[in-house]
Order: sequence, then C-alpha cells, then structure tokens
Amino acid sequence: MSISGIQGLPFEVTVVGCYNLEDKEWISRQDPYVCLEYGSAKYRTKTCTDGGKNPTFQEKFIFTLIEGLRELHVMVWNSNTLVADDLIGSGRIQLHKVLSQGYDDCTWPLQSKSGRHSGEVRLILHYSNATVQPQKCKTKLAPSVPEYAPSAPFNQVSPYGHPPAPYPTPMPYAAPSHYKSCPTSTAIYSPSPYAAYPPQAPAAAYPPQGPPAGYPPQIYPPPPQASTYYPPAQTGIYPPPPY
Repeated sequence: MSISGIQGLPFEVTVVGCYNLEDKEWISRQDPYVCLEYGSAKYRTKTCTDGGKNPTFQEKFIFTLIEGLRELHVMVWNSNTLVADDLIGSGRIQLHKVLSQGYDDCTWPLQSKSGRHSGEVRLILHYSNATVQPQKCKTKLAPSVPEYAPSAPFNQVSPYGHPPAPYPTPMPYAAPSHYKSCPTSTAIYSPSPYAAYPPQAPAAAYPPQGPPAGYPPQIYPPPPQASTYYPPAQTGIYPPPPY
C-alpha cells in the first residue's frame, strides 16, 4: 500500500530496553545508552548505570516524519569516563508497519562494527495518523452457550390410543411356606414316673480303689452249681449206673 502525505507529521518512539548486549567491560558492569537518528534529528537516552547486558530505559521521543524516509537508525553505546565510548551495536528500524497500521512493538537485532550479532533493542513505535488502526489482540473465548427457555414437563407418549393404565400398588410379598404350621400345644405334661438315676459317686483317684462296700466279693474259680437238667449223681458209686 502506498503511504504518502506524511511530511511533517509526528510519530513517537519509546525505547523500552536492550537484551543480551555484548559486554564491553572486563571488571565492572557496563553503562549502556541508546541513540536514535532520523534525518537530522538525533536523540539520546539517559545512561543506565551498571545496566550490564540488559539495561532498561522506558524513554519516549517524538520525531517529525520526512516524506520518502522510511528508516530509523538506532545505536547502543557503552559510556566510559576516561576513554571514548564503545559502540556495542547498531541497527536499522523499518517504519513501514507503523505508518500503515499505526503501531509497532518489536525487538530489533543489533550488529557490531564487524557485523557480528551484539544484542537486541526493543522499541515501541506509534503513529496516530495511520489510515488503518491497529487491531488489538483479543483473547479467543469459548462460544457462549445460548440460553434456552425452560422446557415443558416431560410427558411420556403412549404408542396406543389411550393413556397407559397406572400400575397397581404392589402388596407386601410374603414368601409361601411348604410346611404346615404346627399348633402350639397348651397341654401340661405330668412328671415322669421313673425316678432319676441315683447320682454317681465321684471318680476315685488313681490307682483305682477296691470295690465299694456292700458288694459281695467274687471267688475264683466259682463253685460248681447243681444242674437242673441231669439228676445228681449218687455219691460213692462208681461207675455210675446207666440211665
């Protein structure tokens, strides 16, 4: 897009700071400062004492645009007390984006005299007369959920022409018994005619004692008893007579 009619219009340059600068000091920390040149206009920031490799400035300058000049020259120096200042690095800042969109916030590389990378400088450029205003970044949010009206109460639709009959109220379930209940007997049983066994005597200590008193002692071998099947033999006769 062709940019014209910018002669004499102002634009702003804010020097934010520098990053990863080449260190020019051996013992102490270096003291950087930034110089800006556009046409015949030259500006210089304050020296960031002991800024080291990552100085911070936050200084704003206003330049007057020149028709056909689309570059801004930036240089970063190290301030010395006894000797001349050391050039850390320089760079060319293109103005096409800020003149077309009105805003540019970028970090630009710096090069030393020998062409080596010597750090970066951050500048914020602003041009209020740009035809196209910059679009601010918007955080993409999740699409909002549409609000729905509360739904009507849910009624189940019967596939038949008439509404379904309500289910009967279930009765308490009793498990059927396969056994007949026995009637409770109310008869009173008489005491047993049999007497209880006599209490047993306590066990005798070991070794076993003799038989209890009152028990007839056994004689071994037992005496012969008369047979009830044969007549008794006559004594004193031998051999016995035949039967």
